[in-house]
Order: sequence, then C-alpha cells, then structure tokens
Amino acid sequence: MTGSAPVGRRFLVSGKVQRVFFRAGTAREATRLGLCGWARNLDDGRVEVLAAGSGQALDELAHWLETGPPQARVERVEASPAGAAESAGLTGFQTR
Repeated sequence: MTGSAPVGRRFLVSGKVQRVFFRAGTAREATRLGLCGWARNLDDGRVEVLAAGSGQALDELAHWLETGPPQARVERVEASPAGAAESAGLTGFQTR
C-alpha cells in the first residue's frame, strides 16, 4: 500500500458467488492490486469482502467484483466504508 493513507471498504456480493472460486479469485485480484484483507462466505449465500489499500485499488477491486470469476453470476455488489478499527492491522489477503 503506497501513496496516501490506506482506506478500508466492505463489499457484500450477491448472486451465484459460492462454490465458484469467488473467494480465491478475489484474493488473487486483491493481492495483485496490493490490497490487504479477507473474503468469506456468509450463511445467506453472499460473499463478504473487507479490503484496505489505496482508493484506486479499491475501485479496481470493486469493478472486478461486479463480474468475478467465469463461473460466478454476480447480481449485486454493495459497498460501504470500513471503519479504521476494522481495517487496522490487516496484512496480506486471506480467505476465510
């Protein structure tokens, strides 16, 4: 994370996003963009992503999440700011 202070963003991704390598693809893309954070499946079928890094990198991740990997069928991506406490201390990008 270079440049200005890192910011955090939480994404909730709906559609056919579980069992299609969505979390692994998100981790690959986030790592490529230099972001830290995690992606996890939710019980309701959505994927939750918490990412921190530059605003530009977060915008690029948001764009990628709109499509995801080839097997996914994304219906909706909701984004909201993540609090400083949530994104503090994140290192690397993990799947949960």
